Amino acid sequence: MAGDGEAGDHAGSVAVVTGASSGIGRAVAELLAAKGASVVVCSVDAGEARSVADAITARGLAAVPAGADVRDQDSVDAAVQTAVDVFGSLDTLVTSAGIQAYGTVTDTDVQGWDDVFAVNVRGVFLAARAALPHLRRSPRGAIVIVSSVQAFATQTGVAAYAASKGALTTLTRSMAVDEAAHNVRVNAVCPGSVDTPMLRRSAAMFSDGSPEGIQHTLDEWGRSHPLGRIAQPAEIAEVISFLASPRASFVTGEAIRVDGGLLAGVPVRLPAEDSPQ
Repeated sequence: MAGDGEAGDHAGSVAVVTGASSGIGRAVAELLAAKGASVVVCSVDAGEARSVADAITARGLAAVPAGADVRDQDSVDAAVQTAVDVFGSLDTLVTSAGIQAYGTVTDTDVQGWDDVFAVNVRGVFLAARAALPHLRRSPRGAIVIVSSVQAFATQTGVAAYAASKGALTTLTRSMAVDEAAHNVRVNAVCPGSVDTPMLRRSAAMFSDGSPEGIQHTLDEWGRSHPLGRIAQPAEIAEVISFLASPRASFVTGEAIRVDGGLLAGVPVRLPAEDSPQ
């Protein structure tokens, strides 16, 4: 219920969340609703959007679904308008829709590159462009963009994905500077590995595809983080909720790493204390 957690963080506010049918986006939609927001649950799959919205309203909270393809301007405009038509205003935009792709520059085809940028970058641009006129009228307007640690440091074979996430952190800074005059804050979160359907699909590609093989791969990826595991979507949602709330009223233009310490260290270890010196 709205009294869960930090009660009142989002009481009376209205939020649009893209990519909200699963993973981080769903966790964000559920958490914002639990903290008092009325939420528009956006997904390219209208049925999944309705399922998530129904699950939220079944808890006595406020949510409506919106089938929205973030690559399409009319679709995104309609989703934002749903927030205004149903709830009367808009205070928060969280952009979580995204796709992953593997390949270097030489083995990524042009269509694959364009597909990644259409969802990951164009989708954020279109959502922000539609939302900003309404956010500027809010006393607490905020945008939170889901980027990635790959905006700062990258593994091999993810050229399009890493480039798209780098674009998002730069877009975050640009919008933060432009929108400060309108009292709209813009920040990004940059997660490490998170246990989402997208990550599990990736793990299936790099394992034998069995449940055990997928879990083994996820565990291996988790061990690369100093905390020794991958994150849960709810952990990322908590940071997003804070950035979107008045408690973060002097935070804008930031790209916050939520990566279990992944980028905090270097892969050089001193000998163990009990080993010969």
